[in-house]
Amino acid sequence: MDLLDVVRRQGLRDWAVGAGFVRAAVWDALSGVREPTPLADIDVIYFDPANAGPGRDRAVERALARARPGVPWSVKNQARMHRHNRDRPYACTADALARWLETPTCVAVRLEADGRLTLLAPLGLADLFAMRVRPTPAARRNMPVFRNRAAAKAWHRAWPRLRRHPAPVN
Repeated sequence: MDLLDVVRRQGLRDWAVGAGFVRAAVWDALSGVREPTPLADIDVIYFDPANAGPGRDRAVERALARARPGVPWSVKNQARMHRHNRDRPYACTADALARWLETPTCVAVRLEADGRLTLLAPLGLADLFAMRVRPTPAARRNMPVFRNRAAAKAWHRAWPRLRRHPAPVN
């Protein structure tokens, strides 16, 4: 909650913290892991087409690092990430999130000003809670990248109950 509050204070448009931040917390809880699994980074995503340059991302990362030193922040404005992913332009953060490669990674959370949490899960939560890794529809067009990424992440080492499912989500 503290990290979500620090991000909320940045005043980003249509923001959330996702990927491993949510996925690892859920899988740790389902696996009975007492110490949180270390994360390579904390993925902060937002959607601001009026300020889509990478300079804004770096400025936000610096502000977050000042607020919480030692946290591996990674900030990306999803308004430009469609070019990197060779997609059509995204409409919002949830639309961009749906284009990520693994179903349990397509989940993010935002802390609202009133303290409520908003969950973004454009492809649902079934695979996340089933500890199942499947390619998303976006991954279908580049399955070698999906397979290489899944192998490199080696999630099964941290969570032995994890299941791989080769069939993409429809």
